[in-house]
Amino acid sequence: MEKSFYITTTLPYVNADPHVGFALEIVSADILARYHVLNGDEVFFNTGTDEHGIKIYRKAQEGGVEPQAYVDEYAEKFKRLQPALNLWEGLNFIRTTDERHKKAAQEFWKRCDASGDIYKKNYKVKYCVGCELEKTDSELNEKGCCSLHSNQELEIIDEENYFFRFSKYQKPLLELYERQPDFVVPDFRFNEIKALAERGLKDFSISRLKEKMPWGVAVPGDDEHVMFVWFDALVNYISTVGWPDDMKKFEMWWPVVQLAGKDQIRQQAAMWQAMLLSAGLSPSKQIVIHGFITSGGEKMSKSIGNVVDPFKIIDEYGTDALRYYLARHVHPFEDSDFTMEKFREVYNANLANGLGNLVSRVMKMAETHLQEPVVVGDGTFSAQGGPASGWSEVTKGEYEQLMGQYEIQKTADIIWKRIGELDVYVQETQPFKTIKEDEDKAKNDIVYLVNGLMGVARMLMPFLPETAEKIKKAIAENKAPEPLFVRIPTVLIKAD
Repeated sequence: MEKSFYITTTLPYVNADPHVGFALEIVSADILARYHVLNGDEVFFNTGTDEHGIKIYRKAQEGGVEPQAYVDEYAEKFKRLQPALNLWEGLNFIRTTDERHKKAAQEFWKRCDASGDIYKKNYKVKYCVGCELEKTDSELNEKGCCSLHSNQELEIIDEENYFFRFSKYQKPLLELYERQPDFVVPDFRFNEIKALAERGLKDFSISRLKEKMPWGVAVPGDDEHVMFVWFDALVNYISTVGWPDDMKKFEMWWPVVQLAGKDQIRQQAAMWQAMLLSAGLSPSKQIVIHGFITSGGEKMSKSIGNVVDPFKIIDEYGTDALRYYLARHVHPFEDSDFTMEKFREVYNANLANGLGNLVSRVMKMAETHLQEPVVVGDGTFSAQGGPASGWSEVTKGEYEQLMGQYEIQKTADIIWKRIGELDVYVQETQPFKTIKEDEDKAKNDIVYLVNGLMGVARMLMPFLPETAEKIKKAIAENKAPEPLFVRIPTVLIKAD
């Protein structure tokens, strides 16, 4: 049986339209999923929408609609990301209001309860609705607000809820972290979660009173409570692959590689792992934590209102232009600032003038001076190096190593390094000139360049799938394609 690879994004809240911050996460996951597909693996790629919780309930009330109607509308907006971002056709989309998921969440609750890890108590805490998390004084800024949602006042929760015995899992989690030294990527984020566990873990609330917040999954055996949004939503990672009804499917895909933002490391790498252990399930395979896309140094956030609309960028510049920027100009693990001015600058330099110009020049020479298409194999990603493979002049091993380490930006750099090498080769050999003096050498140079383009196309397939297919088609037809990326006039670079 072929290798299986399961990767998931987090599930975004449906309290606002999709923005470029989540586009980063899902494009990153798509690049990794496509890479594994092209490598011959069986892949399960999951995303979806998180549709319960106080934020959702209040947004529906503000709009004067029922919560279900509200989440239905926004789920469709997030589903539009699949065609807009050209996400892999096998992408699975789960909603936490799906009946099968809700039943799985209730079964998960029962198993944690059977392990003795759920109990009731009265408590009083400061609560950030934006994070859907309790906040300690050390997590607040100088104004006493959540540092991630400084425009929202904290709320005080004072009631009786169910709690999960998180504190019980300090030692098991530390043992997990010791046993799997690459469990969280990158290392500095792993150090954060290990330090948190070493300081001691505090039990957390996993329910809300239904009279105060009726929009949630019902707690089994207690009609007065609904599940706390995190306890419900995290279960999607297993319910989406068949747990608990289809264990054959679950065992085929589990464990999972989870992509998440740096504000979710505690939930993904500690809370969820403790919950899995409590339910008698094995932990996730890896947690990959990315930074934020910032605007003027501040986190891009729906609640702050400084978001960039990915659909608008796609409508104006195309899907692969946005995919390129997110892959190569946003750091996979650190924060990165996004401005439309920088986007336009790199679009011209690296797509229109770089890749686009190279493909146009090489294929124009091939169309003019070669009678037949260059034989470069079938364009499959797993092809080995060789004179007609397109891989002969690329660093295939380094490319694969970096992809295995989730170093998407560095992998993209390899591709553009190769594009630069081919461009230099054109300048140095100038086959469009030497064809009159030494036809055989000029044609050999053109063949070399076409082979190089196929190598570029192969490496581009997970990153810019539409562009890669256009290059492969041009090679197969021995014809220069229409411009891959239309250059933006300089006067428009700084326009917003």
